[in-house]
Amino acid sequence: MLDLFADAEPWQEPLAPGATILRRFALARAPALMAGIAQVATVAPFRHMITPGGYTMSVAMTNCGELGWATNARGYLYSPVDPLSSQPWPPMPEAFTALCHEAAVAAGYPDFRPDACLINRYAPGARLSLHQDKDEPDLRAPIVSVSLGLPAVFQFGGLRRNDPLKRLLLEHGDVVVWGGESRLFYHGIQPLKPGDHPLTGEYRYNLTFRQASYNE
Repeated sequence: MLDLFADAEPWQEPLAPGATILRRFALARAPALMAGIAQVATVAPFRHMITPGGYTMSVAMTNCGELGWATNARGYLYSPVDPLSSQPWPPMPEAFTALCHEAAVAAGYPDFRPDACLINRYAPGARLSLHQDKDEPDLRAPIVSVSLGLPAVFQFGGLRRNDPLKRLLLEHGDVVVWGGESRLFYHGIQPLKPGDHPLTGEYRYNLTFRQASYNE
């Protein structure tokens, strides 16, 4: 599939009310985005966070922006500092903010101003179980999610965990944007299959842009 559409222009694929997939939208900027990931990781290294229940996440994670997502014994939170270093999270690289803005505009959210970017690194077998993104205080803002590297199966459901799921292959350069009616829909990533990508090697990377503070 990747080779079949290698020369195709980006296109939009409706997903649900308020949600869309921008196919290949980030493809041209992928090298700059990967350089930004490397830049962030030198300051805030990837780590496997431990959930409040004591479960070690299979996905390695870091953050950039004014706020970063983390876990502690009491739950999930956004913090202005990296708990490993007690230093502020690194700022978002310019390539990140430019791509996020263009994707949000293309998906119908021109006023989105993210202040947090979660960076997930998937090795073979890593997965993200079904969950809602509900730790943000202002749920009017959408989520912008960028896929880089190896393909992965994205699950997108409804407001209840047992709602029917759509399973869609996300490939290198695809961007998913969801908000409005779909903002609290359950979603996840199935275990990553082994592979070798020319830009990311054995990994898949995901950038998730959020507005983690309340905006009047």
